[in-house]
Amino acid sequence: MHETEAAAVARAKDGDQEAFRTLVERYSRSLFSLAFRLTGNEQDAEDVVQETFLRAYRQIGRYDGRASFYTWVYRIAANYALDLLRARKTMGRKNDEDADPVLANVAAPDLGADRVVYAGQVQGKIESAMAELTAQERTAFVMRHFEGQSIDEIGSALGIGESATKNSIFRAVQKLRRALEPVVVGAAR
Repeated sequence: MHETEAAAVARAKDGDQEAFRTLVERYSRSLFSLAFRLTGNEQDAEDVVQETFLRAYRQIGRYDGRASFYTWVYRIAANYALDLLRARKTMGRKNDEDADPVLANVAAPDLGADRVVYAGQVQGKIESAMAELTAQERTAFVMRHFEGQSIDEIGSALGIGESATKNSIFRAVQKLRRALEPVVVGAAR
């Protein structure tokens, strides 16, 4: 029988480690998906998930139940991933060296050579454009278009208002469109 989220959280708040483990098992895959899309790197994504649950475990007593536990832990993960991206940018380290592409395998193996080349160009442009987004723009874009989060959920996770959330998503989309325009227009000719 599956325990409800509220029951597991209540038991975890009382110090039940098995209840917290239930929450970890329930949400770790979704958090990894978010973290991977934000960082573009499997190792960093694993670190984000681990640190997220460590922080959640330490702060479970502060969870007030106004939002679902998933929303609360999702916000922790998004904020930690943002911190990681900011630190990476501050250190001047490009994630090109050790990152898996955010949108891996755009080209299907059975396409003709010209289609594979074109798909590779598009993939390269997307990765380059995603790397140029600010951490907030990238996070908002990924949460909206890959994770299907609402504007309210994104704003809550980022700690910004509705207008700033919409603006971040809009700027990200505009930057991606500008980056892809030469490839898409060239292919249409």
